[in-house]
Amino acid sequence: MASLPLFSVTEAREVLLELHPTIQRFIALRADAAELGASIRGHSIGGAMELRDLNAQLEELMRTIQETGVQVKGWAPVLLDFPADLDGEHVLLCWLEGDLGLAWYHRADAGFAGRRPLRFDA
Repeated sequence: MASLPLFSVTEAREVLLELHPTIQRFIALRADAAELGASIRGHSIGGAMELRDLNAQLEELMRTIQETGVQVKGWAPVLLDFPADLDGEHVLLCWLEGDLGLAWYHRADAGFAGRRPLRFDA
């Protein structure tokens, strides 16, 4: 079994910046898919192929994110974890859609509820 890549805080922030256009595209397509899904619910199959295409695009964008070593923990809202070693402890650097930058972490076993702010010097 291959080990997970570990990010430094600096590396994770750089990857997050690189992924920003992909994440923004995902958010826009997710909204399009939700609206289309709501409009075709209970109606004919019109729009079903378009919705299937949007969902395929969303899955491809998630694969693009995961190929960087980032863990996708949620789609709505987007929740990303970056495996890291912080002061000798295995943690997940945590970014939630709407966060201005990568400023949180939590222990892998504590999950989102254990989120703590990163120190400014991290």
